[in-house]
Order: sequence, then structure tokens, then C-alpha cells
Amino acid sequence: MAGKPVKKVVLAYSGGLDTSIILKWLQTEYGAEVVTFTADLGQGEEIEPARAKALAAGVKPENIFIEDVREEFVRDFVFPMFRANTVYEGQYLLGTSIARPLIAKKQIEIARKTGADAVSHGATGKGNDQVRFELGYYGLEPDIHVIAPWREWDFKSREALLDFAEKHQIQIAKDKRGEAPFSVDANLLHSSSEGKVLEDPAVEAPEFVHMRTIAPEDAPDKPTVITIDFEKGDPVAIDGVALSPATLLTKLNELGRDNGIGRLDLVENRFVGMKSRGVYETPGGTILLAAHRGIESITLDRGAMHLKDELMPKYASLVYNGFWFAPEREMLQAAIDYSQQKVTGQVRVKLYKGNAAVIGRTSPYSLYDQDLVTFEEGKVAYDHRDAGGFIKLNALRLRVLAKRDKRDA
Repeated sequence: MAGKPVKKVVLAYSGGLDTSIILKWLQTEYGAEVVTFTADLGQGEEIEPARAKALAAGVKPENIFIEDVREEFVRDFVFPMFRANTVYEGQYLLGTSIARPLIAKKQIEIARKTGADAVSHGATGKGNDQVRFELGYYGLEPDIHVIAPWREWDFKSREALLDFAEKHQIQIAKDKRGEAPFSVDANLLHSSSEGKVLEDPAVEAPEFVHMRTIAPEDAPDKPTVITIDFEKGDPVAIDGVALSPATLLTKLNELGRDNGIGRLDLVENRFVGMKSRGVYETPGGTILLAAHRGIESITLDRGAMHLKDELMPKYASLVYNGFWFAPEREMLQAAIDYSQQKVTGQVRVKLYKGNAAVIGRTSPYSLYDQDLVTFEEGKVAYDHRDAGGFIKLNALRLRVLAKRDKRDA
């Protein structure tokens, strides 16, 4: 079953049942020393118990790595992505996708530090995450050996996994013995729910699936109005209070949750070729996207804004498909970051029953000129007669086409 000999492997380890089984499987099938990495990405669960579970599985204390990466996650991954107004297939804010390159990066760093010759993850063989993890690994360490247990082992059912766990005295919580009604992945940007009760796209998701937002119809009848300050495309303050990246996103999540903002029921096209239905909740990200577009509307030139909108779908596909460390994503990022040099100012947003609406925006770099757009006599010279020549020049090719078609009719 095992491939080439492996001495030490760094496992992305949550401490849950699946990765605990993988940990033991790596020890028994590969005879490898296991190093565990557990990341606090803001998933909302206590991660310190993973240390005790790893110790109980025979992992050496010096081989257990638990790290709070929330600030790095938001600063170096979420915010750069939001500078591009990134949306996959028109709706998905890529909450799961953007977390994978950070986990892969940390695993490779730990592999180098501990002398490990392999890395491993718990992604299944049908999903996108296996691609994202492994493209990240190879992009950072081209000769690393990758172990993907779900593609290698012989377990054919959940019962077989549970039998393995019992045989090796892996503790199984009562709520893990049966089939979960759906699977969940969460971090500070979003939560995603898939599978089981959500597999039929014709059936509305049960309310109990939603864990990060109240139902919009249950949100307060009075709107909440906030201001978000931006500097060079990144949010830096809410209601005038400066906040760190992770703290700011946490605050936006709370505001979004309380106003029923950020729910999405989506059927998406996976990179591996199949369609999948997911229920996503991105409360803070939904507010942030609206606010960022609001500040860009007065600070970006038309050409730059439209070019960004043309580039964004390509950027979104690269993130979704796992090419964060690819040169084309970095090239696009450089262009996007250049566009954000003057995206500074304040946006006022109204939050109400599932909606985040921009109701005001100001910037010291605003390109909005009231004298140009007013219907009253402005201070800036604008000769209305100039528009006639402008229109005729743009109409020239249309007139030529029309004359030809009229002649040939």
C-alpha cells in the first residue's frame, strides 16, 4: 500500500477523527515518524486538545506544532484576494480555497525545520482541496513526497475506518459514530457545508446548517450603519477604530451575523470536473466586498477599474484551482496591488436583513468631480457641443456597416 520509504511526514492535523486515523495509518503503513501541524485559522473550535491527542498517538512533543495564524491568514491571503474583488462563478468568495495555500506553506516550513521528507493531508480524492494542498506543496518544495491517504488506503466504508480506530484505541466521540448529516469546513473568512442533507440541489438547506448567520428574516428591523476606512485597498478601521486584519474581519463577521448577511447556496464547478452543491456563510467578507467596491468607485480610473473586472475571473479561477503560488497569480497580484495605491478613504455601509448596501463614500483621492456631473452650470468648462463629434467618431464604423447592409438588402 505504501509508496517509497518515508522517514518523517508532516501531517495537516485537526485532531478530529479522520486526521487521527490518518496519523495512526501513517505510523502503521509507512512506519514513519509523524509531525503534526494544527492551524488556528479562526474556525471557532478549540485547537489545543489536538496536542493531547497527538501525544496519545505517540507523537513526540517536539514534533507537535500548533500555531495561531489568523493574522497572517487575513493579512497575506484574504486581503490580497479582496483587493481584486475576487468572486468565483459570480458568487463564491473562496473562503475554503484561500486557506489551503497557507496550510501548505506552513507544512513545508515545518518539514524543512524538522528534516521531514514527506507531507500529508486529509482531503478526499473527489474534492478540490487535494489539488490545492498538493499544488502548494510542489510549488514551494518541488521534490517533496506527498501522501494522500484517501487515495491510497483500502478502507471502503466508514465502518472500516471506525474498526481501524477501535483496533488502534483511537478515541471516538459518540457523535462521530454515525454518519454526519453534512460536512463542515470553517475559518475566519467563512464556513462551508456540503454533502448528505445538502446533496439534492432542489431541496432548500435546513436552517440548522447555518452556523454563522441568523436568518435574514429574523434580523433586526432597524438597520445598522457602519463606516469602514481603507488604506491602499485594505480595510484598517471600523467606525473610526483602528483594528488589526484578523480583529477587523472578526468584527465584520459579528456585524454580518447579527444582520443575516453572507449566506450563499451554490452549485459550483469543481476543478476535478464534477458539480457540487455547497452552503456557504461569509458574513464579514460580503460586507467587505461591497465596501471595497464602494471606495474603488470614486478612486479608480474607469480604464483601471474595467481592466480589474476583466482580470478578476482569471484570478478567481487561479485561487479556486489551487494556483496561489503560480507565477501568473503573482503577476496578476502585482497589477492589482498597483491599482490600489490611491484606494484610500471611508465608506459608509448600511446593513439590513441580509443586505450590505453602500450609502456613502469619501476619499482624499476621489476622482468624482461634482462640477463635471452637475446639471447646473459648473465651474469646469465642458462644451456640450464636443459630444457631437465624439458620438460621430464612435458611430463611424456602425454607419459604414449599416450602409453596406442597406445596399445589399
